[in-house]
Amino acid sequence: MIRRTTAAAFAAMLATSVAASAQTVPPPMISVSGEAQVSVAPDLAQVDGGVTTEAKTAREASEANNRAMAALLPALKSAGVAEADIQTSRLSLFPQSTQARPNGPMQITGYRASNRVTVRIRDMAKVASTIDALVTAGANEIGGINFMVSKESKALDEARVRALEDAHRKAEIYAKAANVRLGTPVRISEEGHGAPPVPMRATFKADAATPISPGEEILRVSVNVSYEIVK
Repeated sequence: MIRRTTAAAFAAMLATSVAASAQTVPPPMISVSGEAQVSVAPDLAQVDGGVTTEAKTAREASEANNRAMAALLPALKSAGVAEADIQTSRLSLFPQSTQARPNGPMQITGYRASNRVTVRIRDMAKVASTIDALVTAGANEIGGINFMVSKESKALDEARVRALEDAHRKAEIYAKAANVRLGTPVRISEEGHGAPPVPMRATFKADAATPISPGEEILRVSVNVSYEIVK
């Protein structure tokens, strides 16, 4: 009697396990990726610039640098840059050393102080004039320009729709080739998108307007979509 009960219980457990396994088997699907891109004019620029000064002592180098920066910051504000859009990105003071004679010990001959700021420009028409203001005020280091799209996600909405259309087109091709009918999407995921800021370098002259060409940013979207196969 005990053996029969045990056998019946084992059979019931086995049936339950098989039923659970059947429920976890994913339905047949077609999985594809879709891609799309849009071209958008940048509406934000970042300029990295500042002043480097050299002197015999650390104090002299630091004080000379402070005086130069004291002229630089008001020039940026006069160019229309808000104080919140000016951020110190690097502040350094290093000794400079040379060898007095071959194979001799290194000797400190002076100091170099550097102060650089990152300037965010929200009006693209003022990029060139802002750089000119930096150079005219005494900036002797301009690291480059990064052009960006401030509302990138919103600009990508059109590309998202087109990426889904591209995925559906591909899925239809596979479904037709496999002689099956395509159902509704059961899984949609988006991969990394957008474009990194584009660094640019230019030759700066204080006696001429700085030539600036922001061009366009190419924003890309890639989606992975799984469609149910309808029998």
